[in-house]
Amino acid sequence: MTTPQVDPREVEFSAVRSQGAGGQNVHKVSSAAHLRFDVAASSLPDDVKVRLLAQADQRIASGGVIVIKAQEHRSLPQNQAEALARLQAMVDRAAFVPKVRRATRPTRSSQRRRLDSKTSHGKLKATRRSPPD
Repeated sequence: MTTPQVDPREVEFSAVRSQGAGGQNVHKVSSAAHLRFDVAASSLPDDVKVRLLAQADQRIASGGVIVIKAQEHRSLPQNQAEALARLQAMVDRAAFVPKVRRATRPTRSSQRRRLDSKTSHGKLKATRRSPPD
């Protein structure tokens, strides 16, 4: 099964100033990217939307909007691509359906083998003891 792709037309970008040290460029140029993605209004499948909103992630706001800030690079297009890649990674995680684990019981013969092994190991250790006085 292929994971659903995020449609770039459903993503809203805004340019903001980057934080931290960086010389004059950081103070003059808005090179960081804020990505906003409304999960409810997106074209993702409903089951993926539910699992995406159920993730314990601080980037998901209470209204079901994902906000990602990317400021790794010096250029706005690179930061936008980085933010879009992070969003796609979140969607990929939500699209993965974990396999349902069914509880099984050990067979009677495997239980018997385990107990026989324990008994023989105990007998071996008992032969190592010093004789009683």
